[in-house]
Amino acid sequence: MKMNKAFLVVLLPIAVWSIYLFRMPALVLLLSSVLGAVIAEFALQSALRRDVKIKDLSAVVTGILLALTLSPSIPWYVAAAGAAVGVIAAKELAGGYMKNTFNPALFGRLFIIAAFPGSMGPWLAPYDLVTTATPLGLMRSEGVLTPYTDLFLGTVAGSLGETSVLLIGLGAAYLIYRRFVNWRIPLAILATVFVLMAALGQNPVFHLFSGSLILGACFMATDPATSPRFNKGRWIFGIGIGVIVVAFRVWGWLPEGVTFAILGMNAAVPLLNDLTKRKAAAA
Repeated sequence: MKMNKAFLVVLLPIAVWSIYLFRMPALVLLLSSVLGAVIAEFALQSALRRDVKIKDLSAVVTGILLALTLSPSIPWYVAAAGAAVGVIAAKELAGGYMKNTFNPALFGRLFIIAAFPGSMGPWLAPYDLVTTATPLGLMRSEGVLTPYTDLFLGTVAGSLGETSVLLIGLGAAYLIYRRFVNWRIPLAILATVFVLMAALGQNPVFHLFSGSLILGACFMATDPATSPRFNKGRWIFGIGIGVIVVAFRVWGWLPEGVTFAILGMNAAVPLLNDLTKRKAAAA
């Protein structure tokens, strides 16, 4: 409960800034995603005669996180469906809160990609909401790098959560200070991406600031239910995510790979926990 309240404290400024940039579409998307998550959780828990735990706010956090990964052009019902599937399939049917293997928000996003192909586009520019390319798309198609200032403030086309590196960084620092987030995971992800991109001749700062990398590294990869319990496992987990993100951005068919990277490494968490626990015990 305390952790979810802390997440809401840091996510709300990011959500408000996204509404300022993308106007009514962002507000509708956020509300639809949150309502989809909350209603789905309430309905399933009631149907299964479990204790209804809406007050723990986990569904609200899931709904906001999912919305922050989506394009403002997505229809409201797609966001609601993705949030519902994320909560039901990735959390409730997996045993409930803190028993899930996959991050519910990213699982919901993966469902949207699979069930509503092409729904992530078009991407919209802030303020005037005209169709345009994202910084990663522009870099891949034309080799043009978006100015760092725009990336830092989030005044670029992309998902709602690409709204501000500044706000995300401040929020992550707060969660790390409160010990709700383990700093090793985001550091391992971002350091891996920086080093590999520099080694491959890419602009590492651009790649850190663009796309949903910092959002995913700080708020989703660090989910305590779906990340390793031991420090060695956390380093391996973060490095693995960073490697997959780089592979997608440099050689993949999509310019962004954060969702696939985190969900892929989520699947490896039980193995990482087992291996690092045995090593810790042997030591």
